[in-house]
Amino acid sequence: MEDTRTYVDPASLSRKVVSIAAGEAHTLALIGDGSVYSWGRGTFGRLGTGSELDRLFPAKVEFSFNSRSDETIKIVGVSAGSYHSLALSDDGSVWSWGHNTYGQLGVNGENSLVPSLVEGFHGINPTDGSITKSETQLKISSVKAGGNMSLAIDDLGSLWIWGNCPPQDTPNEGQEFSLLTTYTPIPVWHFHGQTVVKVACGSEHILALVSSVETHTGSDLVCYSWGNNNHGQLGLGDTEFRAVPEMIETFNTESSWVAYELACGAFHSSVLAYKKEEDDSLKSMCWTFGLGENGQLGQGTTKKALRPDMVRSLRVNIWLISVDCGLFHTSVVSSVGDVWSWGMENGLGLCPEASEGGDALTPRVISCNGQNGSNGSNFPDPIQVACGAAHTVLLAENGYKLWSWGRGRSGVLGNGQVNDFFDPNLVLWPPLHEDFEKNEPQTISEKSSKDVTEIEEELYIMEHYASILHGSIFGKPFDKANNIPDSLKNSGTFDVGKAWEDMLESCDYDTLVRLETFYRNMLVVVKDKIMKRKI
Repeated sequence: MEDTRTYVDPASLSRKVVSIAAGEAHTLALIGDGSVYSWGRGTFGRLGTGSELDRLFPAKVEFSFNSRSDETIKIVGVSAGSYHSLALSDDGSVWSWGHNTYGQLGVNGENSLVPSLVEGFHGINPTDGSITKSETQLKISSVKAGGNMSLAIDDLGSLWIWGNCPPQDTPNEGQEFSLLTTYTPIPVWHFHGQTVVKVACGSEHILALVSSVETHTGSDLVCYSWGNNNHGQLGLGDTEFRAVPEMIETFNTESSWVAYELACGAFHSSVLAYKKEEDDSLKSMCWTFGLGENGQLGQGTTKKALRPDMVRSLRVNIWLISVDCGLFHTSVVSSVGDVWSWGMENGLGLCPEASEGGDALTPRVISCNGQNGSNGSNFPDPIQVACGAAHTVLLAENGYKLWSWGRGRSGVLGNGQVNDFFDPNLVLWPPLHEDFEKNEPQTISEKSSKDVTEIEEELYIMEHYASILHGSIFGKPFDKANNIPDSLKNSGTFDVGKAWEDMLESCDYDTLVRLETFYRNMLVVVKDKIMKRKI
């Protein structure tokens, strides 16, 4: 019998990003081979690299069992809170690192600079809902981090929560809303007997997609919300907080709209939902509710919305595949690579002093600017968008390219810079040290024996390397049409001195200032290294 299995090149998997997550000022990337990379602000250890240093480029996060250091850990899910991070391994265990003042790491202890195992996912008694202690923990199938809280869904469909969480007890009359600190995971009792499929959380509120029946069949999802509701971010028609999850009427069992993706900002929420048209086609829309004073609802106003309303100015007849919320901005992506953002400072999430043209009250198109090799504005083969407090990251080209824009402080954009970028810029992926791990052939015969695919791959690596160097110096991607020196174009040889003189002559003032800053910073690093070697 013929073997029809498709071979997957391990080297390809080590370069393919399968999902991303963005925190307040850090970014996580999950790779196809089960590894995790992080970059951005390192305060509180949120990067998981063993220090609090900022990382301007993707850095690998190491996972290990203290008692089983030789065991390989494969990660299958990541999520980023404001200042902490979560990861899910293929054996159903949860790892956490970063800030832990509120117990969001699942332990009563200090901040963690490296991933540590989260314990406490024990069984739930089906008769009274109590936790049953056992040596074997439940396997987790999904993790989600919010402001200072963490959530997980186990393989039975139960939801667990820990950190700075909404209370689960019905409040007394006149009682004000306050979060409770929980250092170990506890079940959300309200959903006992149902299947929780997806969850999202903001600073103080939570949304969940839950099956309307005991056994989830795929199209029976309804949307619940609970927590703080001071701006209507629960979508329940008022501003009263909820300690117990309550169904949002717009996406209940009687609604023609079925929710399939959720996202929470600081005080606003977004839901992607679809409905079946008369011709059996599916119509997809983005719904928003909650705080709107910076245009983060995309509805053309700065008013709050107490119930979900459609973002009507998005292009029709599209399928939206991903949505995420920053503190005060929102981004969505369509299946054909359209990207829209709206909210604070032109939809970038930047603070007002950035002066990028004011808040975007309706969706604005985020253009690829031909960075995919074409003249189109769409991003090829998109997968996911992730929003931090004031930065946005897009995963496209089937996972082989990342773009970022917004606030660049602490290297959160992953492009080697600390400057703000108002347009998408390529993240420096894959890391350089991985590009050049392969040994080069030693003879001409060895070189010529390579097939075309290998040669094309090497050319891609060379182009990627040139793009990284160019982006680090000039703050923009390498343009093959305009950035190759004339001496190399015309003669095939490269006169470094002449090319340098020509470049300086053609630079405008801003570019010269950027060059000066780049080389000054580089010189400082070199001097620091020399001093350390002397010591």
